[in-house]
Amino acid sequence: MMLDVAIRHRLGAFDLAAGFTAAGGVTALFGRSGSGKTTLVNAIAGLLRPDAGRIVIGGVPVFDGAARLFVPKHRRRIGYVFQDARLFPHLNVRQNLAYGRWFAPRGAGDGIGFDAVVEMLGIGHLLARRPAGLSGGETQRVAIGRALLSRPKLLLMDEPLAALDDARKAEILPFLERLRDATTVPVVYVSHSLAEVARLATRVVVMEAGRVVAEGTVGDVLARPGLGARAGRAEAGTLLVASVLSHDAAHGLTTVDSPAGRLIVPGVAGRPGAAVRLHVPARDVMIATGPAPEGLSALNILPGTVAEIGAAAGGSVEVRIACGSGFLLSRVTQFSASRLGLAPGLAVHAIVKSVALAE
Repeated sequence: MMLDVAIRHRLGAFDLAAGFTAAGGVTALFGRSGSGKTTLVNAIAGLLRPDAGRIVIGGVPVFDGAARLFVPKHRRRIGYVFQDARLFPHLNVRQNLAYGRWFAPRGAGDGIGFDAVVEMLGIGHLLARRPAGLSGGETQRVAIGRALLSRPKLLLMDEPLAALDDARKAEILPFLERLRDATTVPVVYVSHSLAEVARLATRVVVMEAGRVVAEGTVGDVLARPGLGARAGRAEAGTLLVASVLSHDAAHGLTTVDSPAGRLIVPGVAGRPGAAVRLHVPARDVMIATGPAPEGLSALNILPGTVAEIGAAAGGSVEVRIACGSGFLLSRVTQFSASRLGLAPGLAVHAIVKSVALAE
């Protein structure tokens, strides 16, 4: 199912002029607060009428400014999960879920059934409870289930984890991964958390001041220099989708094969052959221009070539290094970049001080 968005809209002094396409999987709208992410998804949902442009869902226009077409929200078959779950407090979980089914089109043969939703989201033991007796993570899982049971063509999620603490986020993220992998419903996921995007998204649309400034696969976009400035510099890094090769249970390590090369990762996770996502922080990748260094505590040293050097910011630069068939992002000081003579095409070694499963 293809989603095609290109709109303009002004809210006071804020001017939104943005567009993107998505075709299945999880498309993350990523950027700082105030970049226009929520305004864009509200336009897709039909909660606001843009000033101009066009929105097409599954080949069917739901908004066309030139043709004066505006399909009301209740006819768009879109599920929307907000930051706050908005469950009915006087209904139990089963009844809240059933309310979602009430919106499913009559005779619709597609979509996931009640029992399958309950099992996928792990909420079977909650069916008799009311919202007041649920944790934040449980509440959001029920809200997602209610949205899915309306049998939507598209699921919009506007920072569904923003109100949760770290423990509750850790509780719900595996269920969001299961949603991504077990259903065919495309998801547009709004977030300003790079960690969430790295773990969940298949495609990323980066927004800044009402404009789309980058768009592409999650691995490609997250490895671009300068993204950290839009996310909080401490979060910049590289996402690698890797395959588990073997485990060293005695030392608590896993060896994986990634596009950037073979890596040793702390922790024992996934059976051999399983796909895992790795996050390599840019701040934890050092660069050496000589022969492969020896006598280091770092377990991962990969040969590569400088592909791109970002603009200087705060006394440092981000360097994109081509390794194998992939890339790593490194942040070094301007002084180090100058002293090492870093330039596109230079052969280097990337010294990875830390790499972790994206979780």
